[in-house]
Amino acid sequence: MKIPSTKKTDHILGFTLIELMIAVAVVGILAAVAYPSYTNFVLSSNRSEGERELLRLANLQEETFIDRRTYTADMTALGMTADPHLTEFGNYSIDAIIANGGTTFILTATAQGAQVNDAGCTVLTVNEAGQKTPVACWR
Repeated sequence: MKIPSTKKTDHILGFTLIELMIAVAVVGILAAVAYPSYTNFVLSSNRSEGERELLRLANLQEETFIDRRTYTADMTALGMTADPHLTEFGNYSIDAIIANGGTTFILTATAQGAQVNDAGCTVLTVNEAGQKTPVACWR
């Protein structure tokens, strides 16, 4: 005579709906925490494009001053394709202001597109003395 076993051998593998909902909620919370940090990182890294171009154009302004004894407000005179100059990825538009009979300049990079969300750093400037504003936005 065979005695029936009390061990249950039939296991159903898978997730319950509650377990699945908990996992989705945890992923949602992690995404909600991580996304703002990610967007701030992207804006900050895109800002380096504007900074780099401002410094490059400031160097070109100095070369122009050595050759002509005056700075230029025309970006095409510095070898750019347009005035104002648009940076490589289009995050900034850069233009120059000349003062004091061409002996001083201010290069201004104005944020374009999604970069306008870079609070407090939408306008970056550098002058002939190398002064950069706003200071908190420059690395």
